[in-house]
Amino acid sequence: MKSDGIHTTTKKELVARIADQTGQTKVVVKEVLQAFLDEIVVELAQGNRLEFREFGVFEVKERKARRAQNPRTLEKVEVPAKRVVKFKVGREMKAKVCDEPPPARRAVPTPKPARSEPAPAPRQASRPASNSPF
Repeated sequence: MKSDGIHTTTKKELVARIADQTGQTKVVVKEVLQAFLDEIVVELAQGNRLEFREFGVFEVKERKARRAQNPRTLEKVEVPAKRVVKFKVGREMKAKVCDEPPPARRAVPTPKPARSEPAPAPRQASRPASNSPF
């Protein structure tokens, strides 16, 4: 468990819970769960949309090629087009997860996305430089 109170649930833990709830063996539950996940991947790889009512929708979107800039070197780089998986939350999940206030936790800074436009020019000093150490 992480120090910020967020727990990562593994497939092994889900298998154990489902096996307890259904009375099935862990081996059977693991095979069914893995087959389910494999089928999701196959469908998405074929470009299909998966809709699970009240849970959400998985779909593949095409991202266009674009020009970006390396923030450290300011070098322009070409980012090729690619396919990405998007997930839209369903009503039931939104009601149970998103509409309830999240548990209090410390803020984690999020990285800034790469800009597609050039970085602004550096700002000029607002007062003349002096030789004073203060």
